[in-house]
Amino acid sequence: MRIAIDAMGGDHAPQSTVEGAIAAAEEWTDTTIVLVGDTAVIEPLLQGKKLKNLVLHHTTEMIEAEDEPVKAVRRKKDASMVVAGRMVKEREADAMISAGNTGALMTTGLLVVGRMKGIERPALAPMIPTMDGAGVLALDLGANMDASPEQLVQYAVMGSIYRSKVHGLSEPSVGLLNVGTEAMKGNELTKAAYPLLEQAPIRFVGNVEARDVLLRPCDVIVCDGFAGNIMLKSMEGTASVVMKTLKQEFMRNVFTKLAAAVVKKGVMQLRQKMDYTEHGAAPLLGLNGLVLKSHGSSNGIAIKNAVRQARLALKNDLVNSISTEISKGSEM
Repeated sequence: MRIAIDAMGGDHAPQSTVEGAIAAAEEWTDTTIVLVGDTAVIEPLLQGKKLKNLVLHHTTEMIEAEDEPVKAVRRKKDASMVVAGRMVKEREADAMISAGNTGALMTTGLLVVGRMKGIERPALAPMIPTMDGAGVLALDLGANMDASPEQLVQYAVMGSIYRSKVHGLSEPSVGLLNVGTEAMKGNELTKAAYPLLEQAPIRFVGNVEARDVLLRPCDVIVCDGFAGNIMLKSMEGTASVVMKTLKQEFMRNVFTKLAAAVVKKGVMQLRQKMDYTEHGAAPLLGLNGLVLKSHGSSNGIAIKNAVRQARLALKNDLVNSISTEISKGSEM
């Protein structure tokens, strides 16, 4: 098993990517981790560690956060992200991970790795933390702003296979993000998608409202990228404000500090449940290879957990499973 990491992508790269790669290589000795990037920058961060399953692949360019995705991928042929994608395409790596520019990674997936036959648009599928710790897989959450009813059905099928193969759920439930639970609620997209989802080879449980997502009303939730990204960013912002507000209130005076000591364990458990680093990365489902997107502000823990996710997906033959199921559907 060989996993390429875009060492130069992310807010805290390459420090975070190197830390995560070292931790992953130390824990999973059966997996070769390839750090793709400027070796002159990466080598000092290794601090003299020499691991047989951690190798460097030198590149001379990197894609910046402000780069226009399509132009950057086409012009920067030796960018760390593009090279990692090419390694997956040419089977030099079984998977790639990047915390870099999301648009550029989507473009790399489409132009370099290639789209899976039968898939109209790949989807970004992160796990949304839930109060019971199980999480909800949501797609699409930003790879494509618009979607057709048929594309939502493809998202549902891919998401269901992912939860089954990677998370071991025997019959994942699938919900449609909407403004109400009634079948005919919503806009033209959701109204048209609903009956198609009922007929799809999945366990469709109907419409789901955003306010209920954290309570895990389903295992997979599908939506267009515009609505999904707004939902995700709203949740991230709310969680951040709640934790900051709690900290401010607990530090107000000696009595609140005493109260904080009493509830500290519970607050820390809540924070851990809502921590993106525990989930590691979101796969771009629908590509001809395994590509995972880590959060832009990923630390070493998040990168290590992304490697864990990649290993699980590879062991369970995720890409081929999706391809087989989509091929069946296109033949019907």
